Amino acid sequence: MSVRVVDLPPEPIVDADAMLRLGRYVARQLGPGDVLALVGELGAGKTTFVKGLAAGLGIDSDAVASPTFGLVHQYGGGEIPLVHADLYRLTSRAEAEAAGIGDLLHDPESIVAVEWPWHARGLLPRHAVWLEFSLVGEPLGSEGRSVVQVLAPA
Repeated sequence: MSVRVVDLPPEPIVDADAMLRLGRYVARQLGPGDVLALVGELGAGKTTFVKGLAAGLGIDSDAVASPTFGLVHQYGGGEIPLVHADLYRLTSRAEAEAAGIGDLLHDPESIVAVEWPWHARGLLPRHAVWLEFSLVGEPLGSEGRSVVQVLAPA
């Protein structure tokens, strides 16, 4: 499978509603077996994006929460199941493998969104879409978010 890309709209992400809209927009471009690697600092909007992704798939977005302590949440009830992994607490690929993350990343029937994907480097499929989330704005406020697509790491 070749490198997968998605279209990102030029709309600025100035609040949580805009991040939710972005997630819904991206969801319409995905299908079973697609993997999103979500890179960004704490508070950059990754989990809010996944809430929008869930909504775009017909899944109750209110059920979506950060899986930091459980590592993985699985959501059904929509057009396509959604797997949401947060690997923040893992420190190595070996820990990710021991937690069974490798199998989840290759689920041919679900869309998988992975926060902190570097902790599973080498386990993600080559076709994963890498999105980088950043905080942007003035030092005294008017903070927004930026999401850009980056090339898959070698």
